[in-house]
Amino acid sequence: MTRQVKGTLFVDYVRMLRTRKDVDWSKHLVAEDLSYLVQRIEPLGWYPMATFERMGVAILDVVAEKDLERVRLFGRMSIDWLLQSYANLLAPGDPNDTLMRFQVLRRSFFDYQAVEMSSLADGEAQVQVNYYMGPVAEEAASWQTLGFFERLLEVSGAKQVKGWFSARSWAGDPATTIQLRWEPPTT
Repeated sequence: MTRQVKGTLFVDYVRMLRTRKDVDWSKHLVAEDLSYLVQRIEPLGWYPMATFERMGVAILDVVAEKDLERVRLFGRMSIDWLLQSYANLLAPGDPNDTLMRFQVLRRSFFDYQAVEMSSLADGEAQVQVNYYMGPVAEEAASWQTLGFFERLLEVSGAKQVKGWFSARSWAGDPATTIQLRWEPPTT
C-alpha cells in the first residue's frame, strides 16, 4: 500500500523548499520529488508519503540545521495557519473537545493512521505516532507533532502545557508515544 498525505500538509514542505533558492535540492531529493517544487500543490490532493519524508529530511538538514527544537517550533507555528483553513478545529476553552476534533480532522490528512489519540482525560492525553518512515524522518516528524499538540492545547485555552515522549520508535521502542498534560482554562 502506498501511503499518502493531503496537500494541505504537503504544501508546507514545498513552500519551505521553494523559499531557499540558494540550495541545490537535487542533492537531497530524487527527480520525482523535485517535480513538486515547480507545480501547483492542490490542498485537497493526495501526495506520496515517500516524497514527504525525503522533503522532511532535507528541511531538517538544510533549513533546521538538524536542530529538533526548530522542528518542534515549526510544529507549534503550523497551528495558526491550520486554524485559518480549519477554524472548526478549535473549541475555545475546551482542550478535550479540541483534541477530539483533531482526531476527526486527522483522518483527512493521511490515508492511514499516522497519529492516534490513545487516551484522553481532563488535563492529560496520550498520542501514538507512527508515520512509518526511516528513523531520522520519524524522529523529526514526531518532534513536529509534539510542538503541534502543545500549541493546539494552548490556543484552546489550556494552561501550563507540558509535552514529552514516553516512547520513541527511532530509539528502538515499538512505537512513539507523546504524553501531554495541562491545567484547565481559567474561566
